Amino acid sequence: MGFHPQYLESFLRTQHYLLQMDGPLSLHYRHYIGIMAAARHQCSYLVNLHVNDFLQVGGDSKWLNGLDGAPQKLQALGELNKILAHRPWLLTKAHIEHLLKAEEHSWSLAELIHAVVLLTHYHSLASFTFGCGITPEIHSDGGHTFRPPSLSQYCVCDIANGNGHGHLEERRGNHQVSEVSGEVEVLMERMKQLQECRDEEEASQEEMATRFEREKTESMLVATAEDEECVPSRDVSRHFEDPSYGYKDFSRRGEHVPTFRVQDYSWEDHGYSLVNRLYPDVGQLLDEKFQMAYNLTYNTMAMHKDVDTTMLRRAIWNYIHCMFGIRYDDYDYGEINQLLDRSFKVYIKTMVCSPEKTTKRMYESFWRQFQHSEKVHVNLLLMEARMQAELLYALRAITRYMT
Repeated sequence: MGFHPQYLESFLRTQHYLLQMDGPLSLHYRHYIGIMAAARHQCSYLVNLHVNDFLQVGGDSKWLNGLDGAPQKLQALGELNKILAHRPWLLTKAHIEHLLKAEEHSWSLAELIHAVVLLTHYHSLASFTFGCGITPEIHSDGGHTFRPPSLSQYCVCDIANGNGHGHLEERRGNHQVSEVSGEVEVLMERMKQLQECRDEEEASQEEMATRFEREKTESMLVATAEDEECVPSRDVSRHFEDPSYGYKDFSRRGEHVPTFRVQDYSWEDHGYSLVNRLYPDVGQLLDEKFQMAYNLTYNTMAMHKDVDTTMLRRAIWNYIHCMFGIRYDDYDYGEINQLLDRSFKVYIKTMVCSPEKTTKRMYESFWRQFQHSEKVHVNLLLMEARMQAELLYALRAITRYMT
């Protein structure tokens, strides 16, 4: 994140508030929920981090033996953790009611909002962690020498502070003259043509809806990585239940993801105010972070300067939401196939839906002429779009319970 200091500042401010500042949940509960969420994607790096933090704030080490060693109240959160991480569209007000009306193990609404924000934060942060190749040290649990990109040679604190940046770019410089010469120019030309078409004619609402449904269906058929099974280690899997539950299962069965219309329930008009009402200031912090990731631009594409990348950023964000069934009525989903090629779609789907399967080869196979910092920027977009998608489903279910 050190490549993007403005975003990093917003991210750290939000995470500090969620973990350290006054809030409905005790400190050890916050870290334990972080462990549960990161474990859902087998993210040893984040699990190890929060195991240490959990113990430092006085957490009971017996809880770390497995979810069944934790209080009933936290165990009850396991189902919400599972659904949010993999199939958030299945979340209903019944799941919310189950947590809020569990007699002595009940959650308050404010506690549940805090827990939901933490779960979505760490699910999406696991995506970013795998996407940037941040792995535990080789001698620690879950540590290894291979996963994704060249960031793995650096200490995470170095990356956060921007150290190693020069060496990284210099070392990659030799590879920038890609065998896919002209990849960037083709993408820029498509953006230009789409803009011209947009100015000339506007598709009907029916056509826009058809294009969304087509893209949503196609996104279900995009394979994640090689679709190989990732068997979680006991060290990670003890923190959650039902390890076989995942995104790909439903698409294999040919089930249909229902469409979630942003016009009916949006972050700006509904989610933001609900979070702010029950967990003051957090809605504002999240909103700033979403806006920062979505609007962040240096007006560059690889070696080209003064480029308006708005169309490309919007296509990436909306494609991720499309995979979760979320539709923007005013967006032409036909643009996605023009701007995102298949290798990029495979990377996006893997990182967002099954980040533990992200590989170095996948990272290097998309946008081969782009700089490393630009790919990290993509990872920020993926992380925030995923978090907002999960939040929308959770907050809509809570709103339905309340009304």
